[in-house]
Amino acid sequence: QAQLIESGGGLVQAGGSLRLSCAFDGRTFSNNGLGWFRQAPGKEREFVAALAWRGGSTNYAESVKGRFTISRDNVQNTLTLQMNGLKPEDTAVYYCAAARGAYAATGRSGYTYWGQGTQVTVSS
Repeated sequence: QAQLIESGGGLVQAGGSLRLSCAFDGRTFSNNGLGWFRQAPGKEREFVAALAWRGGSTNYAESVKGRFTISRDNVQNTLTLQMNGLKPEDTAVYYCAAARGAYAATGRSGYTYWGQGTQVTVSS
């Protein structure tokens, strides 16, 4: 079964940084766009960032533009989300996902495989 495994979550103070990683099955997802979503308590899962399979095209949610950076290493089969300037409203479970196609999709319906999630908590 194809896998996506997140790591790197934790507790950080507002203004701090965290780096999330997602190890993906390179044989299965070598031609897929990859993305990050998040879900806060009581809220729906929302798009955060996405990257096309060649790595050249990215999309970001307005709320994280200028603070978060998505990247992928197709040799190490790792997707990364660098999060700077964290705010309490960034608190959520963050999920790595693989898109149906090669593009940097922004909608949940564009993704077929999901990781288990990693908790990010930002204290004020």
